[in-house]
Formats: sequence, C-alpha cells, structure tokens
Amino acid sequence: MKNTELQQRKEAAMARGQGNMAPVYVERALNAELWDVEGKRHIDFGAGIAVVNTGHNHPKVKAAVQQQVEHFTHTCVMVSPYESAVALAEKLNAAAPGETPKKSIFVTTGAEAVENCVKIARSYTGRPGVIAFNAGFHGRTNMTMGLTGKVAPYKVGFGPFPNDIYHVAFPNDYLGISEEQALNELKMRFSCDIEASQVAAIIIEPIQGEGGFYKASASFLQSLRTICDEHGILLILDEIQTGFARTGTLFCHEQAGIEADLMTAAKGIAGGFPIAAVVGKAEIMDAPHPGGLGGTYGGSPVGCAAGLAVFDVIEEEQLCRRAEQVGQRFVQHLKKLQTEYPEIIGDLRQTGAMIAIELVKRGDVKQPNTELTKALSAKAAEHGLVLLSCGIRGNVIRFLPALTIEMSIIDEGMDIFTRCFKSLV
Repeated sequence: MKNTELQQRKEAAMARGQGNMAPVYVERALNAELWDVEGKRHIDFGAGIAVVNTGHNHPKVKAAVQQQVEHFTHTCVMVSPYESAVALAEKLNAAAPGETPKKSIFVTTGAEAVENCVKIARSYTGRPGVIAFNAGFHGRTNMTMGLTGKVAPYKVGFGPFPNDIYHVAFPNDYLGISEEQALNELKMRFSCDIEASQVAAIIIEPIQGEGGFYKASASFLQSLRTICDEHGILLILDEIQTGFARTGTLFCHEQAGIEADLMTAAKGIAGGFPIAAVVGKAEIMDAPHPGGLGGTYGGSPVGCAAGLAVFDVIEEEQLCRRAEQVGQRFVQHLKKLQTEYPEIIGDLRQTGAMIAIELVKRGDVKQPNTELTKALSAKAAEHGLVLLSCGIRGNVIRFLPALTIEMSIIDEGMDIFTRCFKSLV
C-alpha cells in the first residue's frame, strides 16, 4: 500500500474538516520514531501533540494495557466500577499542586474536561461568567470553541457560541503585551462587561499551546490567584498540553507556587489512550449533584491501566528532569541557528520539553513569517521529520518530542530541520 493511495481513500471517505498534516500513514512506531506503510522511517518531534510523553509503545504501558484487555475493556465506571479508576484518581489527587484535599472525575477528551470544569464552577459558585485569554486553546466543542481565543481554523463558520464568555489579553513580552496591561484589561472587564460577582471562573493555560508556546509568568499566575480569591472566582488551570512532566514538573503551574481550584488533565495522561480528567479541590468537585457529571467512556479501564503505568514510568525514568535535558539539547541546536539567522528566528522559547521558535521577516516582530513556517513544516515531512506549527499568527514552529527520546535522535532530527530551514531561507 502507498501513502498516496491511502490519502486518496481518506479524502473520499473522511470529511475534509478532519484534515491531516502530510500524506504519511503510520504502520508502526517506537519511542520517537515512526515507520510508514512504505517502510520509510520518520523522526517524531510531535509526540501526537504532546500525548506520548513516555514515547510510542513504551513497554510498561503496553504491558499494562495488554493485561487489562485480558480481563475486560469496558463496563462503564458509573455502572460497574473498577479499582484502577479509583487508583488513578488517587494518583491524580496526590499529584495535583497544593495542600487542599482533591477529588477527580474522568472523561474522554480534553474538551470534555474543560466543559466539565465550567459546569463544576457554575454549580459551585452559582454564577454564569467565564473569562478566558486571547490566543488560548481549550477545545473544539461549542463551549470550548467559545473559550478558545483563536479564530482560524477552530471557530470559522461554527458560531454562535455560548454567552457569558469574555476574553482578555494574555501577557506576552515578545509581542509587547505587559502583565500590567493584561491585568488592567481583566479589571476593565469587571467594570465594562460583567461584574466580578457574576464570574464563576477564569481559565488559563500556564503555557499557551496552539497559541504559540507563550508562558504565563509566576507573578502573573500569582496575581490571578489573588484576584480570584478577592472576588470568589475559581481559577482553572488548563494543563492538557503542559501536564505529565512535559515542562520539567509534573504540572506546569507548580512552578508558580500556586494552587488551582480546578485543573484539566488529558493528552500525556495515558501514553496515547483516550482518557481525560478534572482534578480539583474536593469541596468544589462535590458541588454537582450525583449523576450531573460523567460519560459513557469516561474512565476507560484500558485508559486507567495505561495512566497508572505512565505515572510509574515518569517516576522510574525521572522524566521531569529529563524533560529539561531534552529541551536544552534542542536549544543548543536552535541557538546556533538563531545566531546565524537572527533576522528570521525572532524568538526562541523553552520550558522543559516545550520548545518553540517564532519566525519573522527582517527581524521585525510585527512581520510574522507565516509562509516560511508552512513551507518548513511541509519540507520537514518530505524528509522524514514530523514537525508541528502553531501560533495565533501561524508563524511558530513547536517541538514536542517524547521525553524518552534518545539524544542521538534529537541530533539527527535537528540536522534534518537545519538542512530544511537553510534550503528555504
């Protein structure tokens, strides 16, 4: 079977809205490498969008899943529950930053986790409003599209979106938006759009994912915590892309020394198996009535088994520490390239194994180089490198490798990246 043949079949059978980055169809994968149906090897710098933090087909995760499948694959945790779901909830509760007792629920996707955060926040506070941030990404359902602060491609043609959602600026030094400006804009929302006493929650990614890998500083997150406490507003930390050792700590907002009221978890939670969670302060989590939260596939026994194995791998292989080592290896390569092409690589950002470069024209931050970004992603795919782009302006290349990636594979992949980059500039 050829990749081109499969792409033709896919285009005939699947809606165009669910596009794919490149016509490369995977046959097998191991750690940070993929092999397509034609036998060609590819280096994976995307990890399924920060999902397989423990690498493709990690033996411990694979063994846990195989063992679970031998017993059963589904009973519905709300009908006939099982110990693995309880054990995974206990792990999440213990791992969530802060000393307040926690409880969890399981759902299937990150978007579901975000939606349930809003439900829980509204139930607990009795308030309707939710404040989110420009360039944030929270999912593709109607509610989460409303929260998402990036129009194309996520919101185009899909409105109207829910009421009582408000957006404010995300602080971004590179783009000239100070923390003071962002906080002042938040306060203006309380004066102009919705009184603070009607806001149920503020939701924020500690590092914006689709928005371009911009990090909220510790001081900004601490300021949000203070504002929320002053007004009885719940603070929701969306850790879907930043969680499970990706940023050098198990969850990114630990680095700010704050405690969320509610936190979302998905992507890296189970090594590629579809499961997501909301973790929050026990009193808040218990606000909805019994039966008000849930879903048929939430807390899949296979996903729970995988999730428990992922926790073990993170601890045993010290993946929090390794995330920083992996990130620094990328930075070594990228700094050399930035020194050689300062007019094109306008910014280099790294927190753990979330690494990004922002491409501009003539060194001008106001001139995003969207064309080069698109061409570079396509060129890399042709040369056997899975590379992702992002950014509110479409000009950011992001690197999201498995935390278990070998250093030699990083070097090999960055050599491919460098050659592709130089051939296009």
